[in-house]
Amino acid sequence: MSESLTRQFKVTKQAVRGKGVVVAQNTRAAEVGAEILRKGGNAIDAAVATGMAIGALEPWMSGIGGVGFMTIWSAKEKRAWTIDYGPISAKKLDVSNYKIVGPGPANPFAWPDIHNQNNEVGYHSIAVPGMVAGLGKALERFGTLKWKDVLAPGVALAERGMELDWYMQVMIANGAKHLTKFAASKAAYLCDNGQVPTNDWQGNTRYLKLGTLGETMRRLADGGPREFYEGSLARDIVADLQAGGSAISTDDLASYQARIVDPLSFEHHGVTINVAGGLTAGPTLRRTLELAGEHTKGKGSPDADFFVAIAEGMHTAYVERLKTLGDKPNNTSTTHFCAADSEGNMVALTQTLMSLFGSCVMLPKTGITMNNGMLWFDPEANRPNSIAPGKRPLCNICPVVVVKDGQPWFCIGASGGRRIVPAVTQLSLMMIDRGLDVETAFHQPRVDVSGVGPIRVNRLLPDAVKRAIAAKLSITEVDNQISPLGFANPSCIVRDPRTGELTGMNEVMSPWAGGAAQ
Repeated sequence: MSESLTRQFKVTKQAVRGKGVVVAQNTRAAEVGAEILRKGGNAIDAAVATGMAIGALEPWMSGIGGVGFMTIWSAKEKRAWTIDYGPISAKKLDVSNYKIVGPGPANPFAWPDIHNQNNEVGYHSIAVPGMVAGLGKALERFGTLKWKDVLAPGVALAERGMELDWYMQVMIANGAKHLTKFAASKAAYLCDNGQVPTNDWQGNTRYLKLGTLGETMRRLADGGPREFYEGSLARDIVADLQAGGSAISTDDLASYQARIVDPLSFEHHGVTINVAGGLTAGPTLRRTLELAGEHTKGKGSPDADFFVAIAEGMHTAYVERLKTLGDKPNNTSTTHFCAADSEGNMVALTQTLMSLFGSCVMLPKTGITMNNGMLWFDPEANRPNSIAPGKRPLCNICPVVVVKDGQPWFCIGASGGRRIVPAVTQLSLMMIDRGLDVETAFHQPRVDVSGVGPIRVNRLLPDAVKRAIAAKLSITEVDNQISPLGFANPSCIVRDPRTGELTGMNEVMSPWAGGAAQ
């Protein structure tokens, strides 16, 4: 029987509502942020607390060895900002370590095959991590609480360890092939024989200790954000990195700074869309909306014209992106979450280790699972996004804050690599152009347009929609399954302009995703 068993089920998910809301791919991480709101913190405090805690809850997605971007609406300043804490390659990087040995595609980016998978797995794949600097910068500029207090929940979770359940077992099984190559990673995530850990038949709670991550988080809480880049913790990080062959130095860490920059802001049908720009997927989002024009407008559930306009617009936008920017699509293990408070602050934050478990390297001294940011670079020489020392790569991150009548309306983003922009585009336009509420929008089937290959359409879309898209572009029908998710993993918070009530919603098919309210 070739049909997916999941077609027997109709999955729904309820939104969360309140005067302050946090939604995340991990409900327990969202609860960390909501508790910060209850204690008097604002949305930025809540986002930082969530971001610093989530690495102890789902370390295959993100953690303090990762990178990211966030878009913030500051109620006090009445404007949007973007914080860029993306990866940077080591200043003394040796490009010869990334020798092309085959045509590929050898990885989810469709890059050529690299010797020993050095751009994807292991110490040579690691870029300078920016997450601690980015969250520290956000808290310093826009938060109200102390660093140590905001990190306290993350410290406690890291010291306790991850609670093992079926979904975690699936994720560990998917990463086991490479995790077993590194002693600290194997010890933390796998059994002695390299097998995936399991719970007993009685279902007793079991926690996996993430090496010395708990101690590291406490050192970071006590020392402040720069402890990661200039303190004794930085020296321990570099010692482990260089022992494994990485080119990252103490100077690379010490010179790293997150950047607060203007977002890419543009108008669309009466609203202002603020999104991370530059090397992110923000420009592709803008170009897609330009090309779609008026064809996405209407009332109620999106029709064939809506999906055809998005499919054609995004297909063209991706062709332009690949040609002019040298980027390629990817399927990464990223996490996205949103936070909003009663004062009007909003945060859309996307952070990542890039691939599943990043480089798969857990640093022995610190218990930090490190990113594989070098995979975001094009290994072909003489291209805009080619591997080079001291350079920032392109990425598909797309955190958005939408403003209407001068007030923040909703914040949205997603994880899922190349699938992020299609999800953010469709869900945003379902609310902006079709008038759907967020809960209804998130239950609508979607398409995925990633610039390479046929358009992936949810099998649940009406046949008329499928035929209309197929008349313009090649399609393939797919299920929206649980693992791996058939589409992206979005999160969104919408503010009611009349009452100020906040409504948060997550991807329906993501088993851990959820929200918590103040």
